[in-house]
Formats: sequence, structure tokens, C-alpha cells
Amino acid sequence: MGAKSRYLPAVLLIAGFVASVLIPSTGLVNDYLQFVLMSVAINAILCVSLNLVNGWMGEFSVGHAGFMALGAYASAVLTVKLFPGAPPLLLFPAAVLIGGAVAGVAGIPIGILSFKTRGDYLAIITLAFLMIVKSGLENIPYTGGPRGMLGIPRLTTVAWAYFWCVVAFWVIRNLVYSKYGRGISAIREDEIAAEAMGVPTRSAKLVAFVTSSFFAGVAGALFAHQLQFINPSSFDILKSTEILVMVYLGGVASLGGSLLGAGVVTILTQCLQPLGTWRMVVLPALLVLLMLFRPGGIMGYRDWSWLKPRRSPKPRPKNEDGQQPEIGEVSP
Repeated sequence: MGAKSRYLPAVLLIAGFVASVLIPSTGLVNDYLQFVLMSVAINAILCVSLNLVNGWMGEFSVGHAGFMALGAYASAVLTVKLFPGAPPLLLFPAAVLIGGAVAGVAGIPIGILSFKTRGDYLAIITLAFLMIVKSGLENIPYTGGPRGMLGIPRLTTVAWAYFWCVVAFWVIRNLVYSKYGRGISAIREDEIAAEAMGVPTRSAKLVAFVTSSFFAGVAGALFAHQLQFINPSSFDILKSTEILVMVYLGGVASLGGSLLGAGVVTILTQCLQPLGTWRMVVLPALLVLLMLFRPGGIMGYRDWSWLKPRRSPKPRPKNEDGQQPEIGEVSP
């Protein structure tokens, strides 16, 4: 990695933070474009968190919208029902964290069930989980039942959406490029061989599912306080399909692909709004075409160099005199 690429992530982070703070205050960008920017950040969190399971670990989950729903409702209950008069600067981060924690706890049984199931069977389990969550929320009067929850304060801003997006990418990047993350990738290649080589496959699966569901809950909390209204129908199989399209369009097992897929699908969805419900036909059709012609996505299994952690070079072994051997010289 060159000197310019070494400082590129820090420059982009600082520039993004400054822009996220100045955009709402200066009025240079209207409310609609701010809404789109927040949607891109929220969808990027959803995309990279699902990519951890479907991409790096090689499983197939279709219930990501269920974890998003749990995070959305848990945070909304906190800000609307329990502490409506609390200071937003303290209440909102706590609500986002609690929403993520509730979703993370819900990911534990799914992770345990993945010990014995893979592929299509795990996809059916996650689909059943999504249906259970949606049906359960429709039958809880405290959260509004099928009508949903109204009066949610608008606490999600461009700055908050950017902050949580950076946190999600930073955590998942450090996880997948760690030794533990290599074990998660080994499950994708061959779970039996990975377990035979000493990889703790069960704990790796559990960590992947809990981390993925936690950030889905974080995205759900941001989503709820962006729209100011949620109902169970907002988190159906079509929402999961939309997230899947982002993952496989951008590229599996790719941080840059997750960001790219979220941006493209979010902007494309906004452009297709005049089609009404027919836009939900276009997105699944796009997923089918992707599976046929480019199964790995645009950036499948690849990443931009500035998104990868910088590795320090290993020191060369010293010779008997305590000196570094010359290049080409073999140390005894």
C-alpha cells in the first residue's frame, strides 16, 4: 500500500464526517437528497451485515428483515413509550444500541440452529424466523399491532447515519480480516475441513450471526427514526429480497461491494418510484439476472486496497552475528 493509499481512509472519514455535519446546517442539499443519503447509509449497514453471513461465511439467510424489525420496534418503544421526554442526544444512541442488542440476542438461536443445518435448510429456518417476527408484531397491541407505531421522533440525521455506517464497516472489517475472521471464511470453503484443522466452527458461526443481527437491529433503529412510522408490513420478505439484491449486486465477501450495492440499489429504487408496485418486480428480476450472469457480484471476493487493514512487514531472521542477512543470503 502506497503512502497516498495509507492516508486515504483517514481523509475520507474526516471529509465524510465534516460533510455529514455541514450538509443539514448549510441548506445546500434539500430534505429529499438528505433522505436518500441516510437511506444509502442505512442500507449499507444492512448490506455489509448480511454479507458477513451470506458472503464471508457462505451461508444463505433470508430473514435479515426480521432482525431489522426487532431493532426498529425495540428502539421505538424506548423513545415513544418509555422515555419520550429524555434528551435526544442521550436517548437516541441508547435506543440504537438497545435495538441492536435485542436483534443480537435474537440471532443467538439462529446461530445455534446453524450448527446442524446449511444451505437451503438454513434459508427455510431464517424465513420462518422472519414470518414469526412479523406475525408476532402484528398481534402485540402495545406496539400498535398491524397498524404499526406512530409518533416516532425524527432523530436520525445524516451525521448519525454516517457514524453508525462507519462503525458497522469498521467492526466487520476488523472481524473478517482477523484470525477469527479467517476461520469464518474457512467455513465457506469447507466446514468439515476447517473443523478438522482446529477452527472453532460453532463459535465462529455464533459470532457471525450475532454480529450480523446486531447491526441489522442498528439499521432498523435508524430506519424507524428516519421514517417516524413503522408497521410489520415494512419488514416482510420483499425487504429481505431488497437486501439480498444489494449483497449480490455489489459482491459477496466484499466491503466495497456492500457499499456499492447499497448505493446502486437505493438510488435505483428512488428512480423507479414512478412504477409503483412494479418496482418490486424489477428488483427480484435483477437478482435472477445477477445469479445467471455474475453470481459473485460486481466486486465479489475483492476489495479496494484502502479498505483493507495495513499489515506491518515481518522482520527478517538474524544470522549468528546478530545482523540482518542480505537479500538472497540464506540464514543458518
